[in-house]
Amino acid sequence: MRRQRRTKVVATLGPASSDRTVISRLFEAGADVFRINMSHASHERMRELVTTIRTVEAEHNRPIGILVDLQGPKLRLGSFNGNMAEIDKGQDFILDIEPTPGDANRVHLPHPEIFAAIKAGDALLIDDGKLRLVATEVGAERIVTHVEIGGKVSNRKGVSLPDTVIPLAALASKDIADLEAALDAGVDWLALSFIQRPEDVAEAKKLARGRAAVMAKIEKPQAVARLGDILDLADALMVARGDLGVEMPLEQVPGVQKEMTRACRRAGKPVVVATQMLESMIASPVPTRAEVSDVATAIFDGADAIMLSAESASGQYPVEAVATMNRIAEEVENDAMYLPSLHVLHTEPEATGADAIAAAARQVAETLDLSAIVCWTGSGSTGLRVSRERPKSPIVAISPIIAAGRKLSVAWGIHCVIADDAHDQDDMVERACRLAFKEGFAKAGQRVIVVAGVPLGTPGATNMMRIAFVGAQE
Repeated sequence: MRRQRRTKVVATLGPASSDRTVISRLFEAGADVFRINMSHASHERMRELVTTIRTVEAEHNRPIGILVDLQGPKLRLGSFNGNMAEIDKGQDFILDIEPTPGDANRVHLPHPEIFAAIKAGDALLIDDGKLRLVATEVGAERIVTHVEIGGKVSNRKGVSLPDTVIPLAALASKDIADLEAALDAGVDWLALSFIQRPEDVAEAKKLARGRAAVMAKIEKPQAVARLGDILDLADALMVARGDLGVEMPLEQVPGVQKEMTRACRRAGKPVVVATQMLESMIASPVPTRAEVSDVATAIFDGADAIMLSAESASGQYPVEAVATMNRIAEEVENDAMYLPSLHVLHTEPEATGADAIAAAARQVAETLDLSAIVCWTGSGSTGLRVSRERPKSPIVAISPIIAAGRKLSVAWGIHCVIADDAHDQDDMVERACRLAFKEGFAKAGQRVIVVAGVPLGTPGATNMMRIAFVGAQE
């Protein structure tokens, strides 16, 4: 099944999309990667979904990526008398260590790490930013705040601290258990929440030990401030726009989205733009015009993938949402300004053989108007380097390792085929031509460019490029 677009689509699974029939329809409609949110899924349910996805994958004979999204630590208030309280703008409000139910003047905050880290002048956002408090006095057992935005607040509402680096690991005990269960189930990507520093990514990568790639969700201002260091360690980034929009001024989020997209393109690592992309399709069969423009902007910027959350997980129109995302991507990529806009942001290749070969392959393919760039890749790194170049010609990645094909399902423009490894260079070129023909990327008499690492099977050793004719017998 060949997609008619380069941008990939990530669809979240949930109550509206958990049986095999719907998952198969989502894939046929355009989903390339399925996301399982561990905030709502048990280990048993996650394993069931993985098994179902692998069944759909086998039926369609095309690698499908599975992304498990770890919940991360949750900071929450305690409880209130009567389950809620009304807090007025301008008043003082106290957060303390006393576990008794709160009222309109105080409430329990069961997180000693916050008391240790917060400073006077730091903001506290309650219930996704619906209430805003600013710390005025900080002690070991209580924080006095001034209420800048008041309102009703109920039990166990979430707390965000956009100005404070909290000495709290991104992986809570639940996340470590979820991570191990996901690795045992054979997932391809782990999305890491609550990242504040590069050490959070390093911890997850140490636990994963290469069994899955790690995607860093950028959802806190502290992570934005250290974006370069985090990207050095992560395998991909996710622009978690919903949480970013809570913890930093909304008007800054589009700029951060563009900054992250450009940084990932420079690094040759995938970037996924997420949250509220077609939010109205949770309850409507068609999106708003503004949502379509939002999706189109991410595609024009060169994002590797765009993601659906509640739209496909719990909405009334999950298949329609994926199909709509697919159509928007196809239309944008057919626009005359699409490829030129991508190349405006083009950066020079790094001083490595792999980058030089990938850049040369794009230039040769465009100069000679070749039908496809065919990459032999074991680890997936060759495919990612070519994808970084955003070539006009389609990218066909051939890999003997299905895990590599599944990992590449999130990367821009890559159509992955699983096949046995080549015996030698001649066999490699011949089979590249044959598979490009079989998959519909080249016709007899047309030419393709073949990129690989020699000797074969050496990860990251991209060092060879050959132009080849597709024969009639192919």
